[in-house]
Amino acid sequence: MDDEFLLAIEQIGEEKGISKEKVVESIEAALAAAYRKDYLSKDETVRIKFTLGKGITEVYRQQTVVEGEPRNASELSLDQAKALKNDATIGEVIETPLPLPDAGFGRIAAQTAKQVILQRLREAERDVSYEEFKAKEGSLITGTVQRFEGPNATIDLGRLTATLFAGEMIPGERLRPGMRVRLFVTGVEMGVKGPEISVSRTHPEMVAYLFHEEVPEIGAGSVLIKKIAREAGSRTKIAVASTSPQVDPIGACVGQRGTRVQTVMSEIGGEKIDIILFHENLEEFIKNALAPAKVVRIELNRETYSAKVYVHAEQLSLAIGKSGQNVRLAARLTGIKLDIHEEGKEVAEAHAVPHEESDLTATSQTEPPPGEPASLAKLGLSAKLTERLSAAGFTTKKALKEASDETLMQIEGIGDKTLRKIRNMLTEK
Repeated sequence: MDDEFLLAIEQIGEEKGISKEKVVESIEAALAAAYRKDYLSKDETVRIKFTLGKGITEVYRQQTVVEGEPRNASELSLDQAKALKNDATIGEVIETPLPLPDAGFGRIAAQTAKQVILQRLREAERDVSYEEFKAKEGSLITGTVQRFEGPNATIDLGRLTATLFAGEMIPGERLRPGMRVRLFVTGVEMGVKGPEISVSRTHPEMVAYLFHEEVPEIGAGSVLIKKIAREAGSRTKIAVASTSPQVDPIGACVGQRGTRVQTVMSEIGGEKIDIILFHENLEEFIKNALAPAKVVRIELNRETYSAKVYVHAEQLSLAIGKSGQNVRLAARLTGIKLDIHEEGKEVAEAHAVPHEESDLTATSQTEPPPGEPASLAKLGLSAKLTERLSAAGFTTKKALKEASDETLMQIEGIGDKTLRKIRNMLTEK
């Protein structure tokens, strides 16, 4: 066999990501189809041994041993089989040598061989792609927005494309053709036309993987992500813990000057992220989950997975959050139904059966103390910053004073300089 043919086989394997062995298997199947076309009846089955550098080296007729009389040329009776092989049994496939083709193949046989090779290569390529993406199931991949079909986006993943459905896009995010995006692979299945890849940008685990990439301590195992609750496009709460007393898990995730958490936030469209400390004690975990609100006490009922949480009047808005988001995410994070109370008066409740998402049910409307939101404006902050602080639940000067630097720096527009300005104004006022 000439070197050009060998080179072509290697090139096909490289381009398609298929092993040389798979290419040879495809050639053997194609040659078998061509041999049967020119030299055997349509009922007969043949196996060809093809060796690189030598070509066709062996040809065998394959016949199955059956009980009774054979129905066609692909079958042998038990007596016929035992004449060829003494210990032949029913169901066994007997191979007998056939002469090598000495005059090559005719035009029709050659065309058949070509079609078989192409079909086998397509199947092999699909299998390779399936295995490649199946290994990435439950992790992050990078793709390029190719085009839009209605509200859904087609994403180019290199070998394959995937559809990012509108429901899996981050609300408010604008994707454009040519834009590179990170995606979480939720599932990979083999469909009729090849591998079908399900991707998402709203899955909570996407945030976990982004932190894993940005925080070396997570990769090293000294910081663990224990729980995540997410409302994509708006806010995520992530509970972290440390396996080493020398490592601050929150500080590690926030990074110097907030660089790490800001990188993750920018990857998911500026979505706010609250990083809280996980605690094995459920009451302490609930307190942490409701941050930035300060909890006075908790009445926990482990049998019903519920808790009454008591806060001071000025902490109500922080505990509940904008549109109930803070208590709702805290409930999902802890797996506990949370009822927020102030002086015995039920204000809001969030239901969360463990491992299930839930909605907020407001039972009464409580307004913040008159004049408090306006008091932020009196600090001399810009209208936009005041609005962002209020949206994050900081509607009073007291709430701002009690908030940690890390919590405030997670708000869009607040860096070191703005944080110092806020702290100075709070001190002066």
